[in-house]
Amino acid sequence: MSLPSAPRTGEAGPAPGRRPAPADRTGEPALVPGTELVGEFEDSGYREPPQLVCRPDGQLVRLPTLLYQVVRVLDARRRDRDDRPLPGRGPVMAEVAAELSRETGRQFTTEHVAFLIDEKLAPLGVTSRSDGTPPPPTPGSDPFLAFRYRLAVLPERVTWMLSGLFAWLFRPVLIVLAVAAFLAGEAWLWTTQETGAALQDVLTSPANVLLVILLAIASCAFHEFGHGAACRYGGVRPGAMGCGIYLVWPAFYTDITNSYRLGRAGRIRADLGGVYFNALFVLGLLALYTATGFQPLLVAILSVNLEIIQQLLPTLRFDGYYIVADLIGIPDLFRYIGPILKRVVLRQPQDDRLRSLKRWPQTVVAVWVMCLVPVLVLQLGMLLLNLPQLLRADWQKAALLIENAGAAGNYALGMTSACLQILLLVLPLAGITLVLAGLSRSLVRLAFRRKSA
Repeated sequence: MSLPSAPRTGEAGPAPGRRPAPADRTGEPALVPGTELVGEFEDSGYREPPQLVCRPDGQLVRLPTLLYQVVRVLDARRRDRDDRPLPGRGPVMAEVAAELSRETGRQFTTEHVAFLIDEKLAPLGVTSRSDGTPPPPTPGSDPFLAFRYRLAVLPERVTWMLSGLFAWLFRPVLIVLAVAAFLAGEAWLWTTQETGAALQDVLTSPANVLLVILLAIASCAFHEFGHGAACRYGGVRPGAMGCGIYLVWPAFYTDITNSYRLGRAGRIRADLGGVYFNALFVLGLLALYTATGFQPLLVAILSVNLEIIQQLLPTLRFDGYYIVADLIGIPDLFRYIGPILKRVVLRQPQDDRLRSLKRWPQTVVAVWVMCLVPVLVLQLGMLLLNLPQLLRADWQKAALLIENAGAAGNYALGMTSACLQILLLVLPLAGITLVLAGLSRSLVRLAFRRKSA
């Protein structure tokens, strides 16, 4: 009865397509108004650490050093515009070319600079074109298994305020005490309490089923406050909070793209913040249970435990995936599935994407890919093999739930509970089908590209 949540909505790279804010039409290249230089992506897994630039829409763009030097010169020009006459295009391009030549020891001309601006930076929505005209709309990215359908409910300023209420919970002493209490409570619960009997009692009561579902939803929402509070504790602003659909599951999310401004420890703290708050939620439920003995609270604790386990799995884009990604300093692991399979399975030479990685991050990514692909393929095979039995069992369970909807005396309450339970039966099957179908399409495209090469 757990609902997934998506901890991060933006990667350090091109974001969903939108038209950038118009640049000044000065006849010369300039940064798009509102663009901010962030600096080096700390503790990255790349041989050449990328530089980060924040666009006006809040998305972070990774740039190689050469392009960042161009942006840095344009940023200096922007800062100096109020202090000196604005020159024409030639002097700006010449200044950028001279700075690049000095920094790199190679000879750059204004034509080189124009190419970098028009073909590299402007399409990312970072600068205008070299003649000062606005950049084109930024192309939409299509990351594998990304969180696509979302609606912001709490704006950034509200998230910042609410996160401040909980940021103090990330003090190291409090974390140690809370985790110790959580582990002790879990040990007591699973060794002394009859959770199976509690589950059976809950399933016979529509009111208790609805209560457990509401507590599961509350836990998911509190999970998101954990991500936001971890960001604020680290000194960066969390983005909007909201809800939406991830694959087929209803999900909550918090935009913590700004955690890329932090080092490795800060990013992992932001990734684990949601699970940490799930643990705090469990402690609250345990306190209520010990005070009241109310059996549905045991089932709610079981639901939150399942949510924690789900979030820590490093397969879909949940917390476990981002923990692995931030541990090795590579934002999008899925984009390396093809290169790793070509390298390990097909014995082809490394492509540029793999060569750009440091040795140990490349090893971790390879292990992740070689574990992920067989697991998903095995799940696909088991799903196809058992699909008729699963559909039959779900159909029989749904029919039984509908038939017993009025057994508790309140038909409306019973039907609501039955519909929610049926939805929970259907969603996992539909979700894993979409996940495995997406992976299968990627593998088929890879095979066709190799065949046509």
